[in-house]
Order: sequence, then C-alpha cells, then structure tokens
Amino acid sequence: MNPLKSYESPPLLPDVRDVSFHRPLVWLQKGWADLHHTPSLSLLHGFVVAVLGYVIAVIAHDKFWLLAGAVSGFLVIAPLLATSLYAMSCAIEKNRPVNFDLLTRIWTQWQLQLRHQPDSYWSLIRFGLLLAAAATGWVLTSSALITLFSPSPVRAPVDFIRYVVLDREHYVFEIWLCLGGMMAAPVFASSVITLPLLLDRRIGVLQAVLTSWKAVLRNPATMATWSCLIMGLWTVGVLSVFLGLIFILPWLGHASWHAYRDLVDVDGWPERMQGQDQA
Repeated sequence: MNPLKSYESPPLLPDVRDVSFHRPLVWLQKGWADLHHTPSLSLLHGFVVAVLGYVIAVIAHDKFWLLAGAVSGFLVIAPLLATSLYAMSCAIEKNRPVNFDLLTRIWTQWQLQLRHQPDSYWSLIRFGLLLAAAATGWVLTSSALITLFSPSPVRAPVDFIRYVVLDREHYVFEIWLCLGGMMAAPVFASSVITLPLLLDRRIGVLQAVLTSWKAVLRNPATMATWSCLIMGLWTVGVLSVFLGLIFILPWLGHASWHAYRDLVDVDGWPERMQGQDQA
C-alpha cells in the first residue's frame, strides 16, 4: 500500500448540512427543553444581562447615544455572553453534569490556559473582541449618519423618535434601518454558529467564521428565518425594560447550540472540552 495514500489531511472547513425551512422552530423547542433542564442556571444568565441592561437604561435614559450603544452592544455581543449556555446544552446532549462548576470552568478557562495556538481557548476571546469592535463600529456609523442628516440635534431618546422615526420629509429613519441591515447581515453570518463551534471543537477563528458563512449561504431562507426570530424575540426583551431577557437570552442561547449541531457536521474534528487541560 502506498504510504502517501494512507494519510488524509483534515478538511479546511467542517461540512455543512442542508436543513429544512421549519428547523428554527425545532431549535427553539429544543432550546426551551434545555432551559427547563436546569432552569436556575439558565435563568441566571438572563437575570445578569437584564440587570445590566436596566442599570444602563437608568443611567442613560436621557443620553440617546449611550443608550443606543448599550442596546446595540448587547445584541452583537449576546453570542459571547451565551458561551456558558452553549456549554450547558453540550453537557446535556452528552449526559454530563450541568452545574455551577461547569459555568466556572467555562468562564475561567481562558485565564488558566494562556496558549496562543490558532485553535486554543483564546480563539473565543479573540472572536469576542471582534464582536465588540463590530458593535462599536455600528454605534459610530449610526451616530455619524443621524448627526449629519437629522433635521435637529438628537440628544435624548425622545429626540430620536421625534426627529428621526416620525419625520416624513428627510427619510433618515429609513436610511438608518437600511444601513443597520447592511451592517447586521455580515455580523450575523459571521457569528451565527461561530462561538458554539469554537467552544465545541479545536478550530481557528477564521475557519469557524468561514464555516458560519458557509452555513448561511447554503441555507439562506432558513437562516433568514432564524435571524428574524432572534431579532423579534430580542426586541420583545428590550421593550419589556429588559425583563423579558431573563427568559429570552437563555432560550436563544440554548437554541443556538442546537442550530449549530443541526447545521455543522464536526465528525473528525477534535473536541475542545475533552482535552481542555491542554487548551
């Protein structure tokens, strides 16, 4: 046997599956089941985010750009905040213990293992910084657009409603929505399954991002539906003075794990959690 033929190099990217249009509803169903598996730990995530959101809303209630930045930042960085929710769903799937010790290991692993290989645990931190940069870029771009084109200065939330949302002469709100959609689409495509993949398998950030894009491009209608469900539920959570996020954040976090598992075939890729002592 030719020794060259016995060696197979690993694929550049994991394979992506075709999924049916209704699968996002199944992901939500499975996410709700995971939430009920260990409700106290799951709801703790949502409670922490809701409290942070409420505190920022109180501080920035009359400072529109600070409030807009906080809300936008929460939306973009939410996948990072849900990292331990992915770990919980992974543990439930594999019949492993789900407890506070699991959450502690997930959020302290990056401090204990300071290796810098492309597929090390630091890949989650690097991707989190990219999400933070994306959120900052959106706030700066949004503020520049409204500052330049709003007929009157926007300093408080009521000014945004009066001079941007309700204004029917300058179409600033419509332009703002289009710009937001143009910036949100690539962020969604880059992150929809990236963090669960990075948490689950030893893979580099670029490979994980490209796999996320691959999943979106292969299932455009399904992923568009999933993005609309995420935005709709997130909007409900924010409009409920962040109280709805107590349930919505863990629900979407657990559901996102099942979206990743449904979309990506990671057979043959080494598990990260299995060898986390060497991460």
